[in-house]
Amino acid sequence: MKKRILVTGGAGFIGSAMAEKLAQSSDHDIVIVDNFRTGFPEKLPSSKKYDNLRFIKCDVNHLSDISGVFYAFHFDYVFHYAALVGVKRTLNYPVSVLDDIKGIEHILSLSKNTGVKRVFYSSSSEVYGEPVEFPQNEQTTPLNSRLPYAVVKNVGEAFLRSYQQEFGLDYTIFRFFNTYGPKQSSDFVISKFLRLALHNKPITIYGDGTQTRTFCFVNDNVDACYAAFSNDLFVNDVVNIGGNQEISILDLAHTVIRVTGSSSSIEHLPPLPEGDMTRRLPDISKMNELLKRDRTSLEDGLRLVAESFQLRMC
Repeated sequence: MKKRILVTGGAGFIGSAMAEKLAQSSDHDIVIVDNFRTGFPEKLPSSKKYDNLRFIKCDVNHLSDISGVFYAFHFDYVFHYAALVGVKRTLNYPVSVLDDIKGIEHILSLSKNTGVKRVFYSSSSEVYGEPVEFPQNEQTTPLNSRLPYAVVKNVGEAFLRSYQQEFGLDYTIFRFFNTYGPKQSSDFVISKFLRLALHNKPITIYGDGTQTRTFCFVNDNVDACYAAFSNDLFVNDVVNIGGNQEISILDLAHTVIRVTGSSSSIEHLPPLPEGDMTRRLPDISKMNELLKRDRTSLEDGLRLVAESFQLRMC
């Protein structure tokens, strides 16, 4: 019997990639929902290519919208990726961010009531706040961010644990660190840097650029998460999904310029008032157990994304 799977936020960057990965198996029937607030129709996997995939425009924060989808299909599994994302967007619209708590509660209540076996939740590295431990471990590093986006993700994690304890609804939490790829929106750092570099425009950096990040190519993210699903691994557990090679934002800009052969200069803007943590470095031991292959190097990933952007520019 086919597994029926719901992907919320499936017109977004990572959600659409996961939906396409799931659709590649004929044993799956996939339903994607998205309200197109931060997702885009062109990111959706092609229904012409996959006959086991359908899309429904829907807002998970509205119970009347999402409940009909659940009762019509009776899903076996849910990947909950729907959320308001983007640093500047989440800082500018904090009330809209907090509204996503409704969506989390709707998804879990409906999952519990319709026999969903397991919910996969996209949390974020933002829950760690300004880090106090390196690498940041899922079990030992405090979750101390007070930003609305991080608070919502932390509340979502608490909801998942509570529903498992009280109702037996299984879950896996993925804490995503910076993931990048060809379909990522232009307001994220690598996409923004690459687009500027390919047009030989100045690359702008907030502050002095010494803040560090690690980066994960989208295929590595999706393959690791898919392995947790397909092999029943890390049930009722948390998994960091990211890279393990730190790079400063300034060095990232120089790397983008070199990889693209750009003549872009680098310009510094005032630091962001909040939300730009000084350092991130995840413990990805669990992710390594899932991926079981070499991860995509940053330079190889940058080239793949740059090539994709150049094809669209032609």
